[in-house]
Amino acid sequence: MAQVMAAAERFGHREHVHLTWLAVRRHGIPQAIDLISDGIQRTARYAGAPQKYHATVSRAWIELIGHHASETHEDNFAHFADQNPALLDKRLLNRFYHSATLAGPHAKQGWVAPDRAPFPWTTGRQRLRRRIHW
Repeated sequence: MAQVMAAAERFGHREHVHLTWLAVRRHGIPQAIDLISDGIQRTARYAGAPQKYHATVSRAWIELIGHHASETHEDNFAHFADQNPALLDKRLLNRFYHSATLAGPHAKQGWVAPDRAPFPWTTGRQRLRRRIHW
């Protein structure tokens, strides 16, 4: 994971996706949720902004990245990103959640399931792709 940190001039969305992809591939989705969430919480506390941690956003991204990583088994992040360009769109969660849901205190402090569209692995993949233009 140090390779992501060392190679980045800044730590933007692509680097977050890359780091999450590495964590999911090495540890699996459940452990990556704990690992990544803990790291974000520690970083936010260290920066003096613990309120910036968002439990639902963190877990949703990890699950989305983990789902796609498990489908492709790609060993190269650049190729994985090329195959899954929607993951590089910071607004992707808007396809699954209403903004009011994510803004709520329950979503910030704990897990809230998608309320706009289900995640790809919870319904027929083709039907979902057509509906949200995946």
